[in-house]
Amino acid sequence: MRRAIWWGVALLAIVAAAFFALVPGIVERSMNKVEPAGLPTVRPGIAGVQRVTDIVDLHADTLLWSRDVLTRGDRGQVDLPRLQAGNVALQVFSSVTKTPRGQNYDSNDGDSDNITPLVIAQLQPVRTWGSLLNRSLWHATKLRRAAAQSDGQLWLIRSAADLDSLLRAREAQAIAFHDKRPAPVGALLSIEGLNGLEGSLANLDRLYRSGFRMAGLTHFYDNAVAGSMHGRAKGGLTPFGRQVVARMEDKGMIVDVAHLSHAGIADVLKIARRPVVSSHGGVQATCRVNRNLTDDEVRGIARTGGIVGIGYWAGAVCSTDPKAIAKAIAHVRDLVGIDHVALGSDFDGAVTTAFDTAQLAQVIQALADAGFDRDEAAKVMGGNAIRVLRAGMQPLSPAAPAR
Repeated sequence: MRRAIWWGVALLAIVAAAFFALVPGIVERSMNKVEPAGLPTVRPGIAGVQRVTDIVDLHADTLLWSRDVLTRGDRGQVDLPRLQAGNVALQVFSSVTKTPRGQNYDSNDGDSDNITPLVIAQLQPVRTWGSLLNRSLWHATKLRRAAAQSDGQLWLIRSAADLDSLLRAREAQAIAFHDKRPAPVGALLSIEGLNGLEGSLANLDRLYRSGFRMAGLTHFYDNAVAGSMHGRAKGGLTPFGRQVVARMEDKGMIVDVAHLSHAGIADVLKIARRPVVSSHGGVQATCRVNRNLTDDEVRGIARTGGIVGIGYWAGAVCSTDPKAIAKAIAHVRDLVGIDHVALGSDFDGAVTTAFDTAQLAQVIQALADAGFDRDEAAKVMGGNAIRVLRAGMQPLSPAAPAR
């Protein structure tokens, strides 16, 4: 009997070990897919444009998953080797803390959570199992540790000075090694939905101290800050939400309106004192999905000096073809000018794309085919984002007037 019990315990241990080792990877493979059917061969001249362009991606959810960001993976869409292969200068890494079961673009409540089982299966610290705030703080810890272990290849960006130092280092290395050695990549922390504030501005301060310099106000459900575009009520900013926006601008945290309700976007645009970002998504004009921005919203973001990040998945551009990405980018350019559009992949965000971050030459080629010149392509691929992020990380006096 005793031997049978021990055999039973051993079997359970083996099953548990297999579960924790295999299931998170299986889940991610099923959700973050690269399906490159029909991609054209990149023309030789495109690589030269890519090498001299500081590329910025405003949104990737890589920190959600249990894999080493420093190692080239066999799943997902972003890691350091692939960022370097794509010549990405700066990747914004978002912290996802909670998503509802049955998640959809039209109507969700916050009564359920897909992320908790994943958190447990990945054996994250116990403090993250029941706390959305601690999940974000853990993501910040993961990224700090990765940067510390990267031998100078991954830089955590917390200020405009950090960003400028990174760009100078990348330029110096390109000159010294004639683009033969991978350049360092910057990493900036964001949050997809301020769901974990627990009604306290002090928790926003904690997130800032942990390195977060951007935040989306909502994700897939309404929260204490504002209504989501995909929530039930879809309301505007709450009184607490107005305090949050003001505190973010004062501290130097960029306000991200991706996923925010139409009423919420209108409220933010009325009170914004500095550039507003929509980090990832599309525009209704080229892809009529309840996820994307109206032309009036694009105009409002541009009036703040902000940018619209265009994604690469079907929910953003109604296709995964790079031509569809270029079409959405061209619409924003034609509507409000080339200075107000950028890249927002949503890589590793449970999306299927036609390419990963190592293959960003596909986007440059699509822009060239759509008639963008080199200067325009450079602004889209990173120049606009660098301008807005640099300015947005500067602390702002509370006395600054509203727009």
